[in-house]
This record gives sequence, structure tokens and C-alpha cells, in this order.
Amino acid sequence: MKKLSKFVDTRIGFFVLLVVLFWFKTLFAYFTDFSLGVEGPFQFLILIFNPLATTALIYSLAFYFKRARFFYPVIMGLDIANTLLLYLNVIYYREFTDFMTIATMTGYSKVNQGLSGSSLALTNLHDVFYWLDIVVILVLMLLRKIHFDPRAIGSRLAFAFTSMSLVLFGVNLAFGEMSRPQLLGRTFDRNYIVKYLGIDAFTGYDLVKSQHINDMRQSATKSELEKVKKFTDKHYAKANPQMFGIAKGRNVIVIHLESFQQFIIDKKINGQEVTPFLNSLYHSNDTYAFDNFFHQVGQGKTSDAENMLETSTFGLPQGSLFATLGSDNTFQGAPAILNQRAGYTSAVFHGNVASFWNRNNVYKNLGYQYFFDASYYDTSGDKATGYGLKDKLLFKDSIKYLQALQQPFYAKYITVTNHFPYDLDDEDKDPNFQTTNTGDSNVDNYFVTAHYLDQSIQQFFDYLKKTGLYDHSIIMLYGDHYGISNSENTSLASVLDKNADDWTDFDNAQLQRVPMMFVIPHSGGHGHIDHTYGGEIDVLPTLLHLLGISSKRYIQFGTDLFSKQHSQVVAFRNQDFVTPHYTVIGGTVYDNRTGKEAKLTKKQQERIKKDHELVNTELSLSDSLNEKNLLRFYHPKGFKAVNPADYNYSNGLKRAERIERKKGNKSTSLYSENHDQSTENDFSTDAPEQNHSSTDSNRIKITNPDANNK
Repeated sequence: MKKLSKFVDTRIGFFVLLVVLFWFKTLFAYFTDFSLGVEGPFQFLILIFNPLATTALIYSLAFYFKRARFFYPVIMGLDIANTLLLYLNVIYYREFTDFMTIATMTGYSKVNQGLSGSSLALTNLHDVFYWLDIVVILVLMLLRKIHFDPRAIGSRLAFAFTSMSLVLFGVNLAFGEMSRPQLLGRTFDRNYIVKYLGIDAFTGYDLVKSQHINDMRQSATKSELEKVKKFTDKHYAKANPQMFGIAKGRNVIVIHLESFQQFIIDKKINGQEVTPFLNSLYHSNDTYAFDNFFHQVGQGKTSDAENMLETSTFGLPQGSLFATLGSDNTFQGAPAILNQRAGYTSAVFHGNVASFWNRNNVYKNLGYQYFFDASYYDTSGDKATGYGLKDKLLFKDSIKYLQALQQPFYAKYITVTNHFPYDLDDEDKDPNFQTTNTGDSNVDNYFVTAHYLDQSIQQFFDYLKKTGLYDHSIIMLYGDHYGISNSENTSLASVLDKNADDWTDFDNAQLQRVPMMFVIPHSGGHGHIDHTYGGEIDVLPTLLHLLGISSKRYIQFGTDLFSKQHSQVVAFRNQDFVTPHYTVIGGTVYDNRTGKEAKLTKKQQERIKKDHELVNTELSLSDSLNEKNLLRFYHPKGFKAVNPADYNYSNGLKRAERIERKKGNKSTSLYSENHDQSTENDFSTDAPEQNHSSTDSNRIKITNPDANNK
């Protein structure tokens, strides 16, 4: 003890003491208050290691103060400030299951909203542990049990400590990148940054990111918006009068088909249809389907698809717009437009944690009134996969929320079971369905989970028909992005009756097709399969026109798929593109008829050059619009800017029920229309998990959708 006491009485010893104590406090927070979803020994090792480097780096700054009367107050001040940062994140996490950003810290109203005036209620008895060491050290210093060391640390030694800390951080970052490639470049959940790099690194990363965004936005001018507006006005496609308003006043139900590609539609494996129900929808007289509809996502994948669906603007060239800019961006998206133009209630149903892809913040900026995330469902035991509640249970367990929404409503279901790595418990597999035997487990399992998704959608449709919602709704189904990656497409080739040895970039591009279906019951029976080329950017103007709402006043980069003026040049996020005649990949032009490199006439070269210029222009202008937040300068007629402070996603069912009671006989919810009787029993599912007893094992599991390192 004497040796330890003497060591602590030195500046280096005192530094080590504070670093070690803060390291313990951080680990205590990791395992007690945060749910970071650690999987496997490697991630566990990184988690244990990550607080050391940044803590040592920060505290080493005190060594540059030579005098003891400066060194000790500075290092204690750094320790107190760092502890305060950790503790504020603990409090914030308890309410929002998320970490505090720089924008949250610096915006008083957001901090007030974030903690909801309930900080005291969010404290726990064990919180004493976060502050006890500081109190004890200060008391010992006052009692002179810890002595001030008058000997200064030389500049070289101080620099050595700083350098060593930076090296440790480099090792930490390298380990993080090994476990999660593109950790910083493709950020989709703040949990990842904290899990791999720690609270301090996350705060520093967010500070740099926020400063970069602020710099861009401060330099933005209204003239830049005018360029965007001029382009979208010229690009606008007038609605097809035969389709405009055919779904006016109906509920909108959006079903997000996770990782679902078009080639699955009508596909048979061993003589069996993979998705028999979706196939029947695809060919129904009530369905307007598109077989040349492409996903256009970048690194943001699912969140990019959602962004295009909701706003008709592209995702970013790097990273996710939702995760990078979504907390503070100005949007003029579908939930707000439908609410303000036609009185729609809006809700999202998703069985994953709210913070994934930063949805808990983005949805508020979009104007979503309700977000029923994992906290609203029983995700325990085997009821969930790594990405959330299984699809059959999602549809079943959401009924009590759906039936409480005032009609008309705009409801989005985000399915997850058909997500890489396509794991499905044996009890959920259809024993009558036999998948492929390619030797690639991802390809083989992909058809199994797609078959499960098909069954879950059929069960949901049965409910919609039984309750009458089907007759008063437009149901839109779309695939968000690829399921089988380019690296595995050669394994898929034989299933598609192609030769893997002849596989080219052209074939990869063709597999960017995803389903796009508008199911409009009792709309005249004119449904058909449309061969028009389009992409996810075109969804919003198409949907608005089907609902009888003109999209002309809004800034949207897509065009109505049913319009004769619709642009059939489909831009990919990497600036490649496809048209009805050509596919341009990395500068190589392929003829769609042959799949071979095209021999172009001078006139065709000019056409492709113009198409390329169009693609580059719309991507560039969309990036400018979002990165510089130019929509804050634009106020379309009749549109009121969304105030995210108006939305709170806790107690969603109680809020919906209060509205029902307040409206009384004027309530339009399905529950009210059913004479205040629940329709939950009208939903029938064969999901085996509905009868399983609950455990808490999966609560942590779904916060860590870390299996997909692609």
C-alpha cells in the first residue's frame, strides 16, 4: 500500500489512477446501463479495450501544464467533465436508448426535450458509483492524503504519453474496422461507434461531423436552392389523368420487402413457387406492378430506400443520409404532405430498436406521428432475429396499434426476416418447401426466408380482407435493395439458368431490379404488369398522384411512373445508370437486348452522353439539397414546416386511444368502426413463437444487427 501511495503521489501515478478509475466506470456503464449487443470474444475484447486510448489521450493534456497548481486542477477538471459526459449519456440512454449528439448537447430545447424534465426519475441507486471516486479523491486531496507532486513532466515525456495514446487509438480503430468494415464511413447506429470506439471517440466523431455539416450549411445560399428548383420544375412529369386520384382518400399501407429482389417473383425451386402469394398479387387485376423497377441505394441501403420513398431525394454518395444528416435535416416528406393535404395519420411498424439508422430522430423530422419500434413488442427468446421481431409476429402484434389509428392512415411496415444472413429457426421453415443446393448457404437460405416473408404477407392480407381495411386501402409493396450481393451472384447464376463463367457487370446491374406493386382493390380491374423503367426515387410522386394530390409544388427528383412524361433514365448512386435500351456501368455501355457491349452510332453516343449528364446533375443537386439543408429556404404553398418537437414516440397506443375517446362518435379508427371491439382475433398466424414463453435473451440481441459486415 505504501508503494501504491507513493506512486499515486507522482503525476504519472495520479494520471494512471484517474485513467483506470474512469476505465472501470465506463465498463460499468457498458454492462449495466447500455445495451451494446456484444457478440463473440473479439467484440468483447474491443469493448473492454476501447475506453483506455481516448481516456489516456484526454488526460495526457494535463502533462503540458508544468506547475502543480495547474496540473492537478486541469486533470481533475478533465476527469469531472468526462464523467459528466458519460453520466449524461447514461441518463439520456435510459429514456431514448440512444447517445447524446453534439446537436443535442448544444441545443437547449433539444436537451430539455431529450430528458423530458424527468432526469431525477431516470436516476438509479447505483449511479453513485459514477461519482464516488471523484468525491473520495477530492476529500483525500483536501486531507493531504494525496500529495501534489511539484516535479513537472518534461515536454518530451508528455508528448510520448499523447503519442502512445494515439497509437492505442489507432489499434482500437483497426480492430473496430476488422469487426465492422467502414465503421466510420457507413455509420447507421450510434451504438456501433460507442461499442467499438467508446463514448469520447463517438463525441469527437460527432463533433467533427457536425462541424463539417455546419460549415456546408452556413455557406449555403438561396440561389443554390433555385438551381435545384429549376431542375425539378423542368423534370416534373404531369400526372396521367386516367390514374390520377384513383385511390383518393384511401388508407395507404406500405410493405417494405427487406432485401427482396424481382427475380424471386414467379420463381420456382424444385417445381415449387418461392412466393406463391406475392405472385398472385403480381398478376392480380387489382395490382399495378412494374417489372423494370430498380433499387437505387448506396451505402445507406435500407435507410436510403426509405429516404427515396418518403422524400424523392437520393441518399448520399457516402454513408447514410438518415444517420449523418437526418437528425437536423429539413424534409418535406410523405407523412407531412399527406397529413397537411388530406388529413392522414402516419405510423411506422418495425420490430427493431428505434435508434437503428437514426429512425427515432429522422421520423420526427419527416412528420411521422407514431413509431412502434421494438419497445412495443415482445422480442424475447426466439421471437426475433438479429434485426428484430420476425415478420409473422410483427404483422400480428401490430394489430392492436393499427386498429387504433384514425383513418385515413399512412402506415409503413418494415419487415426484417428476409435479411442477411437469412437465418431462420427450423420451426419457422415450411417443411414442404425445399430450397436450392448451390453450396452457398446465403443463396440457399435466401429462398427459405423469402418464402417465410411471403407467408407472413398473406396472413396480413387475410386480416385486411376480413376486417374490411383491404377494400378501403391502397397497399404498396416494394423491395428496398439487393439480397444477394455481387460477390455471390455467380453462385446464384445456376438458379437463374445462367453460366457463372459468363457473368458480367451487366448481369449484376440487372439484378438491381426489385418489386414495385400498387394493389388498389375495386379500382376497375385494370391492373397489369407495366414494363416502364423506373426506380425508388419515383415512388413518392407516383403515390401522391394516385391519391389525387399534385406533387408539382414540391422539390422531388423522381417522376410519376404512370406519366407519359416520366423519365426512364434510372440513376444508380455510383453514377451508373440504366435505360430501356442501354445499361451503362463504369463507362461501359451494354445493349440490354444482348447483354454485350454495345456498338454505338454517333447519335446513340450523344443520347447516352445527355443521359449521363442528367444522372450526374440530379445526383449532384440532390446531394447539395440535403448536405446543405436547402429545403429550409423553400416554403411550398400550403406546407407548414415540420417541428420535430411536436412528436414523441412513447406511449403511442395510449395517445391513439385518447384521440379515439376525444372524437367519440366521430372517431374513424377501425376499433371505433368495429363498435369498440378489438380486431386482434381476426388475425390468424401459424407462427410457432406466439405460444412460447418469454425470456429476455433477445432484448440485447436485436440491438446488435452486426451480422452483416458486407
